[in-house]
Amino acid sequence: MNKKTLTYKILEAHMVSEDNVNNKMEIKIDQTLTQDATGTMAYLEFLSFGIDKVKTELSVSYVDHNTLQNGFMNADDHKFLQTVADRYGIVFSKAGNGICHQVNLEKFAKPGKTILGSDSHTPTSSAVGAIAIGAGGLDVACAMAGLPFSIVKPKVVGVKLVNKLRDGVSAKDIIIKLIGIMTVKGGVNKIIEYYGDGVKTLTVPERATICNMGAELGATSSVFPSDEQTLAFLKLQARQDDYVELHSDEGCVYDENYEIDLSTLEPVASCPNSPDNVKNVSELKNIKVDQVLIGSCTNSSYFDFVKVASILKGKTIHKDVSLGIAPGSQQVLQMITKNGILDVLLQAGARILESACGPCIGMGQSPATDAVSLRTFNRNFYGRSGTNSAKVYLVSPEVAALSAVNGYISSPLGMKLNAFSLDVCYPQCSSLLYYPTFKSEVVMGPNIKPLPKFAPIEKNFKCKVMISLDDNITTDHIMPAGAKVLPYRSNIEKISEFVFSNIDDGFAKRCLDNKGGVIVAKSNYGQGSSREHAAIAPRYLGIKAVIASSFARIHKKNLINFGILPIELNIEAALLDDIEISFNEKEIIVKNITLNKEYKCINTLTAEEYKLIECGGLLNTF
Repeated sequence: MNKKTLTYKILEAHMVSEDNVNNKMEIKIDQTLTQDATGTMAYLEFLSFGIDKVKTELSVSYVDHNTLQNGFMNADDHKFLQTVADRYGIVFSKAGNGICHQVNLEKFAKPGKTILGSDSHTPTSSAVGAIAIGAGGLDVACAMAGLPFSIVKPKVVGVKLVNKLRDGVSAKDIIIKLIGIMTVKGGVNKIIEYYGDGVKTLTVPERATICNMGAELGATSSVFPSDEQTLAFLKLQARQDDYVELHSDEGCVYDENYEIDLSTLEPVASCPNSPDNVKNVSELKNIKVDQVLIGSCTNSSYFDFVKVASILKGKTIHKDVSLGIAPGSQQVLQMITKNGILDVLLQAGARILESACGPCIGMGQSPATDAVSLRTFNRNFYGRSGTNSAKVYLVSPEVAALSAVNGYISSPLGMKLNAFSLDVCYPQCSSLLYYPTFKSEVVMGPNIKPLPKFAPIEKNFKCKVMISLDDNITTDHIMPAGAKVLPYRSNIEKISEFVFSNIDDGFAKRCLDNKGGVIVAKSNYGQGSSREHAAIAPRYLGIKAVIASSFARIHKKNLINFGILPIELNIEAALLDDIEISFNEKEIIVKNITLNKEYKCINTLTAEEYKLIECGGLLNTF
């Protein structure tokens, strides 16, 4: 008998078609999720299809990113999202209900399901034995329309967890350790599958932390088995009927193998400015801390706050530290209120933030100039915090809380953190969840602009290099987030002014002056967020191609979806070098006219992807 991984058991159960020549497969999507930073564009795209209602088993629209009401733009977009949801059969989660990944795990994720989300951290829901995948908004819109989702057949990385974590060590340390080993590009076109006796010791909230930060490996998804821990979690959420036991076959073969002995791990940190810049916390001791933030979709569960409150109980944060805490959902906020944890946090001097993404996406709490900020978040990319000079470290809630008290980076290794019980009632309040009535008229505010139309690029064209970049350029570099930029997510003309603004504030004007051009970069171009604005806005500015030695999975698909040619080449180029590009289905030729050098490569696009480039993008096919 063919022994299968859990990954392929789920994928094959959902497979619609298979392309062995190009190593791709199309899968049926059961559930979708969107959030307001990417969802507005996704629903504009969905509306352009002319479909009466969504075709999925479940689609949920969350408002959790742009909850700062600075001007009318965010509020108008939230009204648009709510009316679209009601009209087309989508569950709507209002601002204040919580972070999409935390709420989706609590309310909707089910073992064995496929979930596609317009957010790169959608794999959080894989903690219950689902295959949850992040994608661009247009791909999610297509899934809502009932179309299958195409992926490269993923390699499956088996990560065997053995033994048990020591006191003071957390699930965050497991995933940061793995990112340090595999790097931020080590998971591209792979799914990370966890197994071994150590898995049984991890609760679903701990598994969710690990699946969440699997996105920082560049992985398609991560997955845990559905087992006794899954059943226990679903019972707490009054969803035990959703439980299905799922696991890999014993003796199945993985494409890559890693083993982590949980009993030997110690607290670790991702140091500035990349999640794979990993050091032991013990190596960082005595670094003065200015700010600590606890929350985000990575670490904002009740489980996390039990550990935090156990450290803060009876203590006060250091006078030089600002501590902000954001519960991940309305449910978590209710629980910490009822069980005395909120009072402990307030007595310690914490600032309680809204149950939203907030500072993780650059919405508030920007650190001071040159400040050291410890965050339980998933990304510490340059400029993402809102302060370019800040030094951001990613750590566990335990490290964050102890460091807030001491005023310097501190290791909680050996600390027993059980001052509060994990065996508590989970409230089932759904006052901010709205189920569709199919009666609303869609309301569009003045900031919502029509989708731009893009003509196909020529098969042979000359242009200039608009920017030359290094390895691991993130979508935060390309299309910054934060309170200044994100309100224009439904206004491509306006948001295009901010492309690369954190590293080259002349980029947009240079593109317009030269009627577009090409971008040149090195490896892993476009890592990080799934935001398709990082493709649409450059396309609006006239970018026709991106030349890089390799691309992040989601961003490459977004480029193709909007008619930008991704070219996998390692070339020499400087700002404003003259470039000539010619391409067909089989070959791409790039000539650097300035240096008189010619480069050739195989066109790796499938026939379907090539057709999208030929017609100017996916929207032109409808």
